[in-house]
Amino acid sequence: MTSTPIMDSRALNRALLARQMLLSRVQLPVLDAIEKLAGLQAQAPNAPYFALWSRVEDFRQEQLSELILGRKAVRMALMRATLHLASAADALALRPWLQPVMERSLNGAFGKELQGVDRSQLAASGRSLVEEKPMTLSELGEHLQQEWPAQRPDALSAAVRNLVPLVQTPPRGIWGESGQAVHTSMELWLGQAMGAEPDAKRWIRRYLAAFGPATVKDMQVWSGLSGLGKVLEQLKGELVTFQTDQGAVLFDLPDAPRPEADTPAVPRFLGEFDNILLAHADRSRILEDRYRNRVFTSNGIVRPTILIDGYVAGTWKLHRERGKTAIVAEMFEKLDPSEKDALLEEGERLLHFVGAETEASEIIIIPQ
Repeated sequence: MTSTPIMDSRALNRALLARQMLLSRVQLPVLDAIEKLAGLQAQAPNAPYFALWSRVEDFRQEQLSELILGRKAVRMALMRATLHLASAADALALRPWLQPVMERSLNGAFGKELQGVDRSQLAASGRSLVEEKPMTLSELGEHLQQEWPAQRPDALSAAVRNLVPLVQTPPRGIWGESGQAVHTSMELWLGQAMGAEPDAKRWIRRYLAAFGPATVKDMQVWSGLSGLGKVLEQLKGELVTFQTDQGAVLFDLPDAPRPEADTPAVPRFLGEFDNILLAHADRSRILEDRYRNRVFTSNGIVRPTILIDGYVAGTWKLHRERGKTAIVAEMFEKLDPSEKDALLEEGERLLHFVGAETEASEIIIIPQ
């Protein structure tokens, strides 16, 4: 009997980096890159821009802004009922598959508040309002309370957000512009109906292509769905399996990249909420547990991070003051000279990306 091959943390790290286009930047149309990544986390308006900059060769901010303005990419609640940016085609197909996640999230937050409310009627009223005129969730809640005066506005608007596929309309999410999150229905915005039959097997394959090899629990954490073991049973003949050091079963696509564990990995600056940190139950392939609290804050923020040799080794932030821009990199451990030089080089690229003048900018690495 042939034993199942074992993949340790470093092997899983290199597989993940390869699929996330983080071993080396790729030359790929931006919309294709978004789909290759199965969407991008987008709680922070500029987060998808940094995600794409770190992965796509010569990426420019206007390339993504034009996709959003042209309605080829949308910002909406998807995996784990959190805000993502996805291609229009993926959003139309993903949202029906994730509807149970939306409903569970709604029940967890406002189930008691919405007892006795006809949710179908509420969803229809909310859809009518946002299709007549795009609204913030606050405005939507105030309008809905006129019909449901016994309920809180935030509960009513949250119900519509989770029952109706709402997208955020520009200028929200456009680089260099500001604006409140204003919503309308995805069907109206895109002029298309959602897919009728969710294809779970398709999305498991897409997940593995972007984040594998992975356990069933990893897939469930990424999506927010439960019961995916049944889907894996249906896919078993199409997939290969490995084991972690601890004996957990990993599933993967046969032809997906799995580079050697000693493959070089250059430094990378990742933005807030980068998907690479949020797509697995066991994050040890990218983040050591001892550093978790320095990346994930108590109020739900995922800080911008720095990869050194493929692993999260620090956090960073942009500091702008009096016409000067600084990248402040707070490392978890002191870098050796070669790592520091490589990080400074990548930091110069980041300063150029954000439009900082080199002579009026600097990169500060702590500890020195």
